Amino acid sequence: MKKLLLVVAIPVVAIVLAILALVLLVNPNQFKPLIVEQAKQHTGLELVIEGDISWQFFPSIGFELGKTELRNPQGFTNPNLFKVDSIGIDVSVMPLFSQQLEIGNVSLNGAEFDLETLKDGSKNIDALTASNTQPETSTSEPKGAVEESAASTSEVATNDSAASAWTINLAGVTVSNAVLEIQDRQAGTYTKLYDVAFELSEFAAEKWTKATFAAKGENNQQKFSAKGSAEFKLAKGFAEYALRNIELDASFNDPATQIDSAKIGLETFEFDKANKMSYAVKGQAAGLGIDMNGSGVLTVDKAISLVNIATLTLDANFTGDTLPQNPMKVDMASDLSFDLTKSHLTFVLEKLTANAIALDGKAEVTLADIPKVRFALHSPNIDLDEFLGLNKASEQSGSSDQKGTSTTSSSDKAAKTSPAKPQKEVEPDLSALKTLDVKGSVTIDKFKANNARMQNVKAKFYVNRGVAELTSFSSNLYQGSITANAKLDGRKTPATYSAKKRIKGVQVQPLLMDVANNDMLEGTGNIDVDVKGRSLTPTGIKKNLVGTVKINFEDGAVNGINVAQMIRENYAKIKGEKVEGTNEPKKTDFSAMKATLKLNKGNVSTNDLHMQSPLLRIRGQGSANYLKETVDFTVSTSIVGSLKGQGGKDIDELKGVTIPINVSGKWAEPKFKLVFDDVLKQKAEKEIDRGLDKLEEKYGDKLKPEDKDAVKGLLKGLFN
Repeated sequence: MKKLLLVVAIPVVAIVLAILALVLLVNPNQFKPLIVEQAKQHTGLELVIEGDISWQFFPSIGFELGKTELRNPQGFTNPNLFKVDSIGIDVSVMPLFSQQLEIGNVSLNGAEFDLETLKDGSKNIDALTASNTQPETSTSEPKGAVEESAASTSEVATNDSAASAWTINLAGVTVSNAVLEIQDRQAGTYTKLYDVAFELSEFAAEKWTKATFAAKGENNQQKFSAKGSAEFKLAKGFAEYALRNIELDASFNDPATQIDSAKIGLETFEFDKANKMSYAVKGQAAGLGIDMNGSGVLTVDKAISLVNIATLTLDANFTGDTLPQNPMKVDMASDLSFDLTKSHLTFVLEKLTANAIALDGKAEVTLADIPKVRFALHSPNIDLDEFLGLNKASEQSGSSDQKGTSTTSSSDKAAKTSPAKPQKEVEPDLSALKTLDVKGSVTIDKFKANNARMQNVKAKFYVNRGVAELTSFSSNLYQGSITANAKLDGRKTPATYSAKKRIKGVQVQPLLMDVANNDMLEGTGNIDVDVKGRSLTPTGIKKNLVGTVKINFEDGAVNGINVAQMIRENYAKIKGEKVEGTNEPKKTDFSAMKATLKLNKGNVSTNDLHMQSPLLRIRGQGSANYLKETVDFTVSTSIVGSLKGQGGKDIDELKGVTIPINVSGKWAEPKFKLVFDDVLKQKAEKEIDRGLDKLEEKYGDKLKPEDKDAVKGLLKGLFN
């Protein structure tokens, strides 16, 4: 038993003697001037340690410093760049007897950091990053100054002689309950971080060390937090380092945004090696629910001049009533490369899908005051109507129309009796165009918009410092083609624009049916458009639009009106004959129809409408006002063929007579009127000429020229 007690007592006595030796033989205050001197030498700032440095024996052996402050340079608002209530330093015991201070862990509790940027751009932290190179001492320094300096140095050396022989090594740091304030007077911003914590478990060359951190912060109405961890390894001499198991989890919220979690992870990070990374974001922003994640392979060269992210993927789901489709699933696979020396980003998009829409292509961005963007995109199929929900909207509108008006509410009736006051139209803000230098091309194999179907769509355009131009556009549609170019100048308000478009060989009827559910016109259409204007408000476009539209239709028909039948019916009424019914379609065929429409600030007019058919020759002239949506147009029809049918024998009497038809009224409900008084006048004049010809044949030389003129004038005067 005595031997056992002796075995236990010997190490206990040894530990007690060692602690007594530390307290009696090692004075921790001898390190105080060394610490202050090192801080001054490396930062140029004054370090103030209030009170003595004392030993601490719990939870481990070490030093404890009282209130410590690192003073700010002159000219900054707060007196301190850094201050802390207490600092604890763990030390290894045995190396102390060899004058080696091996610091196991430094703990800072209640630390406060103040980072400030003045209006001239200078920062108080510059003192910590500036070069430590000291200017060379001049050889011509006065002798008195040298002696004074030597005397001063001698005094310091006397106090520091014991500390100068010591060496210091730092192993780890723990920061808790810290506060960081960042004030930028140049940018006018202020950010505060609080509950800042940092822990470095171990710090040694060629050994993996784990670091963890956490912080909360606020900036005006924005609040955020972050926590994370990483392991790193430093090579000897600190020339190289590697990281692994890097994790970051952050959150953010303001009145419009709530990001519950934003995570980034890296399995490893080493220069010139492929490092797997992952990310995930959940929350809400701009009224949208966000749930997305992805991965990639990150490579960074040792010079940190080239960053590559290969096989970058995105798997996202977005929800919200403002989306054209809710929910919306987005998938992406791409490669990204960024050259930091040239500030040049290359982005290769292997695929990007948003529900049914798919894209692929390439983009390049060169960062500058105005970033330079170049891209080329391709899609196999885009149904814009389905993507924007226009198909569902039209179906819902149709179903509601079929239900009738019996369920009209009192509020609806009130709205009809007191229509809402129209809102003032405002020109769109195009100032963003002045900050862009974008040039690109888009190719779409199949495209549908406003129910119009196109194939092989190709477009090239650019936006450069306020000017946007569609340099080329081409597409196949309805067995024909369309080409176009346009330009928008947004450097001044209101903006100006111009556009040219050519449609060739398009089947008009299926196009009108798809776009407007209207089959009034059919045939093969050729249209040339050349217009320009100013203002981009709906009313401004109509008021300022000028230009020409040339149309040339072949082998078609105008549905809804049968000109030949209209002539037969009205002529029968004039003659007092019975108008019999007919099963003929309301349709007027033509072999060709041409016109030049002139647009002039709200009005469109033409004086050269020509239409040819086997039975008729039609000319037209008149105008339409697209501000008031009214029309006043007269179509003059000449019969050139046989109008056999109901009263066909009599109608043939009208051959060579021009019959005018007037179209007037609102666009939605046009009125057709046959101007038959002019028809009768032409018919009578034709009969007079025929009668005079017979008189001349019968009486021959007995009629003098003046007699013939008198008779002709008398008879024709009846119709003037």
